[in-house]
Amino acid sequence: MDQSGIQSEKMELVVVTHVVDAITFWAQNVTDKINEKIDGMLTEKCPIAPILMGRPSSHKVYGARYSEDKCWYRCTVQQETEDKFYILYIDYGNMEIVSRSDLVELPEELQTTGLAKKYKFWGFHVSSEQDFPLFSQGKSFLHNIIHGKKLRVHKKSVCFDGTILVEAFQGNLDIGEELLKFKFAKVSLPGKRENSLPTGNLQECTGLWPTRNPTGELDTIGSSLGCMPKLRPIFSDQKPQVIKEQKTIIALQPVEKMHVVEESLTEIKASKGDGDGQQLSSQDTEQMANETESELQRMREVINEKDLEIKMLKEEGSAIQKRASILGQQLEEAKLELQTLKENCVKTKETEHKHPTTVSSRISQLAKKVDSLRKLRESNPCSADEDHLLESITIIMNYRISVPLSSERLELALKAYDKTLENLRGCQAMAEIESLVNSRNEARGPLLAAVDQFLTDVDKLPINERLDKLKEVASSLTAIFSSVMLAEQTEEYSFENFCEWKGNKQQKVKNVRKATDEALLAVSGWAARLSKFSCLMEKTSVTEEDVAESVDEILMNADNALCEELRTEFSEQDNQERKIVFNAFRKAIRDIQREQSLLEEIRQKYELNTKFKQELQQWQSAPPKADELFAVKKRIRSLRSQLRWKLVEVSCMEEAEELDLPEILKKKEEIAETRNALFQEISQEKKQYIMLCDLVKRGFPELPMIFPDADLNGYMSSAGLLMKSLDRDMFDAEPMRELSGRRPLLSTDFQGQKVVLKCYAVDEESEVKMLEQAAHYHRAQQQSPATAVPLLALFCGKSDPMAYIMVPHYSNGSLRAIQKSSPLSSCEVKKVMKGVVLGLQSLHAASVTHASLHPNNVFAIGREKGIVGDYDLTKTPEQRMFDSGMVAGSISLVAPELKRGHPPSPSTDMYAFGGIMLWLHVPDFCGTLDNEHQNVEFTGLDLDAQLLKLLSKLLISSTRLSASEALKDDYFISVDV
Repeated sequence: MDQSGIQSEKMELVVVTHVVDAITFWAQNVTDKINEKIDGMLTEKCPIAPILMGRPSSHKVYGARYSEDKCWYRCTVQQETEDKFYILYIDYGNMEIVSRSDLVELPEELQTTGLAKKYKFWGFHVSSEQDFPLFSQGKSFLHNIIHGKKLRVHKKSVCFDGTILVEAFQGNLDIGEELLKFKFAKVSLPGKRENSLPTGNLQECTGLWPTRNPTGELDTIGSSLGCMPKLRPIFSDQKPQVIKEQKTIIALQPVEKMHVVEESLTEIKASKGDGDGQQLSSQDTEQMANETESELQRMREVINEKDLEIKMLKEEGSAIQKRASILGQQLEEAKLELQTLKENCVKTKETEHKHPTTVSSRISQLAKKVDSLRKLRESNPCSADEDHLLESITIIMNYRISVPLSSERLELALKAYDKTLENLRGCQAMAEIESLVNSRNEARGPLLAAVDQFLTDVDKLPINERLDKLKEVASSLTAIFSSVMLAEQTEEYSFENFCEWKGNKQQKVKNVRKATDEALLAVSGWAARLSKFSCLMEKTSVTEEDVAESVDEILMNADNALCEELRTEFSEQDNQERKIVFNAFRKAIRDIQREQSLLEEIRQKYELNTKFKQELQQWQSAPPKADELFAVKKRIRSLRSQLRWKLVEVSCMEEAEELDLPEILKKKEEIAETRNALFQEISQEKKQYIMLCDLVKRGFPELPMIFPDADLNGYMSSAGLLMKSLDRDMFDAEPMRELSGRRPLLSTDFQGQKVVLKCYAVDEESEVKMLEQAAHYHRAQQQSPATAVPLLALFCGKSDPMAYIMVPHYSNGSLRAIQKSSPLSSCEVKKVMKGVVLGLQSLHAASVTHASLHPNNVFAIGREKGIVGDYDLTKTPEQRMFDSGMVAGSISLVAPELKRGHPPSPSTDMYAFGGIMLWLHVPDFCGTLDNEHQNVEFTGLDLDAQLLKLLSKLLISSTRLSASEALKDDYFISVDV
C-alpha cells in the first residue's frame, strides 16, 4: 500500500507522555477527550476514598498521590516491598514508589483501562546494557525530540505484552530514521543490514522505509497544545532498591552526544557535493542540513541546561546526604547514651550494696544522671504521636460545625411550598387555578425569608476553613498511624478512654518528676549545709552532725528517683495501651469523614438555595408566559405557507411548455433558504418548550392549564419527542426503496444532519400507544446515549394518516450490510458486540424489552462502535419477536421459551444476542440450537475457548446470562469500548 493510503487508513495522532529508552515511549491518543473528566472524578473522590488495606490486586486500578504535584492519578501496583509500592501511572506511563497512605481504592466507574499506551519503534533494537553510553544518550535524544509533542504513528504489529510496534512521524521528520542516523538504535528486521545509513552518501540511503510523501490532513489536526494531557516526570531514585540494583542509569554525556550529532552533520554537508546517484534534490539536502544545524544548536542549549541542573541536583543531594548522616549519627549517639544510663542505674544499685562507694564518687555519678535527665526533659520526651492525637481530638471535638437552626425552618417552609405545588398539579378545574396560584405565591414569602436566613447563617460559618483544617488533621494522623487498619465500626467512648489514659499517664509522669525534683532539692540542701560548714571565714550554726546526718539516704533517694524517671520515660506501650490509642485514631478519622460529609451537604444545599432564590426573585413580579413560544409558532406558520407557495410555483414552472431554467434555479434556492429558516424556527420552538416544561416541573405546574394551546402536557408525556410543527411536506426527502421492505423509509436532511424518516400508518388508538412506547424507549436511550440509536423527533402528518419517527442515517452501517461487503475481524466483533450488550443493559435497566434484535437492526459505527437499533413502535414485543426478520443466516433468533408460549423478556433479547454472535463467527452455521444437542453442535466448531463458553451461557435458556453478567464474562472483560 502506498504512503498516502497508510496515512488515510491507519495513521493516528498521539501525544507523548513518557520516554522509556531510545525506541520505547508512552503516549495518549489525542482523540481521547475523557482525560479532564477522569482528573475531575479523581480530585473529587480520592481525598475521601478508603486507603488501600491488605495486599493489592494486580488487576485493579487504584488512586495514587503523585509526589511532585500532590495530585491524584490512576495507577496499578507492579510490586510490593514491605509497606512501599512500586506503581505504574496507567494514564501517563511513568512509575514511582509510594507509601500505603498515598494509595486509595477507586469506585467502579474509574476501573477502566489506562489512557496511555506503550509504543516501540518497529524494526529497531537497542543495547540491553543501560550503562552503555549510547543508551542514556539515545533516551535523552528521543526525549528532547518527542516528549510532550504530537506524533503521527502507523501501527505495524502488537507484542505479546501489549506493546504496539509503530512507525512515527513529526511533521515531515521520520523519528525512526533520525535514531538510526545518529546510531542510537540498530535495525532488527530480517534481511536488513545493521548499518542502513552509509556515512559516505546520505542521499543514497533509503532507511527502513521508502521516502514518504508530504503529510496530508493529519499534519493539521490541532496544532495547539490546549488539549494535551499534563506530563508526569519520573526520577530514577524513586525505584525500589531491588530494581535499582538491576538497572543503573548513566547521566547524559553531552560531549559525546554532540560529537555524534556533529559527525552526522558533517556527513550531510559532505553529501551535498556528491552528484552521482542522488535520490534527494540539492534543495532538499540544503533544507535538511539547515534543520540539522538548528536541531544541533537547540540540543547544545538543552545539554547546557541539563548539565547545570544535574550539577545543582548533585550539590543539593550531597548536602542533604551529609546532613542526614550527621543527624543519624547524633540520634544513634543519643540512644546509646540513654540506654547506657538506664543500664547504669541498675548496675549502680547492685554495686552499692556489694561495694559501698565514696560520697564523691556517688555525687559524680548522680551529676551525670542529672545532666542526662535535664537534656531528656528539654527534648520533651513525652510521646509526640500521642500528643498530636490529643491535639487533633481537641480540634475535632471543640471546633466542629453543625447544621444551622435555620435549616429546619427552611425545610418546614419548603414542605408548605411543595404542598401548594402539589395542589396545583392535582387541579383539574380552571376556576380553582387562581386561588391555588395565590396560595402558592403567598407561600413564597415565608420560603424566601427562610432561604435568606439560611444563606446568611451559612455565610457566617467558616466551612471552607474547617474543611481545610479537617483535611490537614486527617492527613497528618494518617501519616503518623499509617500502619493502623481502619474499621467500619468504632467504639463509642474511644475519645474518653484515650483522654483518661493520657491524663493518668501525664499525672504519673508529673508525680515521678515531682519526686525527682524533691530528691534533688534534698541533695541541694545537703550541699548548701556542707558549703556553710566548710567556710572557715564566717561563723556558722551548722554542725558536723548536720552535715553527716542522713547523707547516704539523701543520695540513695536521689539516685532511685532519677532511675525511676528514666524507666518511666523509656517504658513502651503494652497491648491494651496500643488498643486505646488506635481506637482513638480510628474514631478521629471516622468523625472527620462524617463532618466532611455534613459540611459538603451544607455547601451543596447553600448552592441549590442560592439558585432557587434567584429563580423566586426572577418570577416574583410577574409569572412566566408563553408569548415567545406563540410568536415562534406564528413565524413557523408564516414560513410554512411561504414554503408551500414556493413549491407550487416551482411545480408550475416545471410543467410549463417553455422551461425558464434560471428562474427555476432561483426559486429552488429560495425554497432551500425558506426551509432552513423554517427548521431554525422549529429549533427555537423546541428550546421554548424545554424552558417552559422545566418551569412546570420546578414551580409553575399551572402553565399547561393557563396555556392549553401550547400543549405542554403532550410535549412532556412524549419525553420531548413530539414536534407538532413538523410535517412531511417540509422535507426534501427521497424514498429509500432498497430498505423499504416493511414500511416506507425516506432519506433527508434536518438541521445539517442526514436523517431517516420512518413512516407508520396509525389510527387514533395506535398513535397513543406509539407515543407511549417511543417515550419509554427515548428515556431509556438517554441513560446511555452512545449505545442505542437515538430518536430525534416524532410527528404526525397533517395531510396523511401517518406518523413519522426521525432517526440518524447510518449509511451501510448495519451488521448485515457490513458482513456482506467486508466482514468484521474477530477483534472488531468483540468491540462491536460489547457496545451492543451495553445498549441492551441500559434498555433492560429501564424495563424495556427490545424483542427485535437482528443483523439489520444492529449497527457498527466505524467498524468498532456497536449500537442497538430502534424497533417498530407500533407493535408489541410479542409481535416484534415473531417477525420474519428475526434470523441471522440460517440461525433463528427466537428463543426456545418463546416458542413454548412464554412472553418476551430481557433473557430472550440475550438469546438473540448470542445467535448474532454465533452468526458473526460462523456465518454458514446450519446446526440446531436445542438444549439437548447444544454441546454436540458446538464441539466441532473452530472457535476460541472463551467464545464457546460465552455462547453456551447465552444460548441455553436455563443458564442464560443477563446483559450485566455478559459484560463481566472473560470474553468481554479485556475489551475497551
